[in-house]
Amino acid sequence: MGPTKKKILLLLLGGVLLGFTYSPLGQRKVYREIGKEWKRIDRENLTRNIHALHKSNHVSIKRNSERSYTYILSDTGKSKALIYQFEQMQIPKHTWDKKWRLVAFDIPEDYKRARDALRRKLQKLGFRELQKSVFVFPYECQNEIKFIVEFFGIRKYVQYGILEFIDNDQSLRKIFRLS
Repeated sequence: MGPTKKKILLLLLGGVLLGFTYSPLGQRKVYREIGKEWKRIDRENLTRNIHALHKSNHVSIKRNSERSYTYILSDTGKSKALIYQFEQMQIPKHTWDKKWRLVAFDIPEDYKRARDALRRKLQKLGFRELQKSVFVFPYECQNEIKFIVEFFGIRKYVQYGILEFIDNDQSLRKIFRLS
């Protein structure tokens, strides 16, 4: 799937995400991201790509009475868009608030693939392993962790916490380049 089709799916997913975002700050963030991505779409390819997404059952198109169209992301399209969002996920690094975010998990052997994928994703996002199934990160990331855990379907096996103190955290501060 080309980059324009991916962006279209992600933009439509942004509309879905607005429905799940309750805080005005979160909604503003979604609107801002949708606006940025919308400006980057190649207008010449837009119609052709939307019709291709419609043919592949990723998007359904409804014609409205006032000669406009409504584009609806199908379940297949939502799944595809979530995969793209998952692959491109990054955690913004703001000023450190001197708190540590801890992700701990005890995932059964039946979910070994999800456990290994979670471990790889946390490492890719920059988390550091304190123990085999305990990871730490210095920046706010609760929403991202919720998304990852739901994506893998392992909610009941993963805990997220915020720590104000870890003894001997000098090595972590050095790893994350914190003062």
